[in-house]
Amino acid sequence: MPLKISNKKRNYRTTNKTVYSCQYHVIWCAKYCRKVLDTQIQGRLKQLIREKQDAYGYKIREVETQSEHVHLLVEMPPTDSVDKIVGKIKGYTSKVLREEYPSLKSRLPSLWTRSKFVSSCGGITLQVIKDWLL
Repeated sequence: MPLKISNKKRNYRTTNKTVYSCQYHVIWCAKYCRKVLDTQIQGRLKQLIREKQDAYGYKIREVETQSEHVHLLVEMPPTDSVDKIVGKIKGYTSKVLREEYPSLKSRLPSLWTRSKFVSSCGGITLQVIKDWLL
């Protein structure tokens, strides 16, 4: 039987062998930091990111876009690589957006830069550890 641990501030996810809460703040930019993400493209981008949650095994907590970059708060199992998940998201969104908005193809050789910023989020209290162990 999987463990269910929660407190007032955080719900933990479980698998058969793991209880976890792995959340990451991720930022990436359009190629050359060009302001190519207009309001319509931003809306479609958010939809595409959420669309692949189940297939890629992540959960979007927040997504914000501006004209040249994307911010995600994403939760994923500890067995998954942040780099691989973000690469899949960037690859999928670039492919679909460039097909749906041909102006993106003519303005940039690729939609996204290869780089990204990733920071882990959150922490755990000693009390949560004690509750889990006892």
